[in-house]
Amino acid sequence: MDTFIQHGDVSTLEHSVSVAFVSLWLSEKLNWHVDRSSLVRGALLHDFFLYDWHVGNGQKGLHGFTHPRTALENAEARFQLTERERNIILRHMWPLTPIPPKYREAYLVSVADKYCSLVETLRKHTVYQYKKSE
Repeated sequence: MDTFIQHGDVSTLEHSVSVAFVSLWLSEKLNWHVDRSSLVRGALLHDFFLYDWHVGNGQKGLHGFTHPRTALENAEARFQLTERERNIILRHMWPLTPIPPKYREAYLVSVADKYCSLVETLRKHTVYQYKKSE
């Protein structure tokens, strides 16, 4: 994941770490009881698609719509996933993809993903990098 650029000059790995950090932060600020392990694992694997989406990659369909399924397939091939983790990975692009998440953790990752993507695109660095430099 560290070899593929996600947004700006941010790798998919850096992006996923930022999404995990923001998801945890949001759960604490909202005082939501969540399965923290599933939240973090799902956030770290939500973009586990393992290709450069900026160039033609042989995938059918638009990346924004298809990469959650690819990420889930890749994660399932390598890890034992919980139902929550599967839902986080598969539904993190909602509402771009039509079926909403089933669990709080998946909603948190979906929101955190959009926030981190915006920060990375506009400022070309990660939320996680802010925390490392403080």
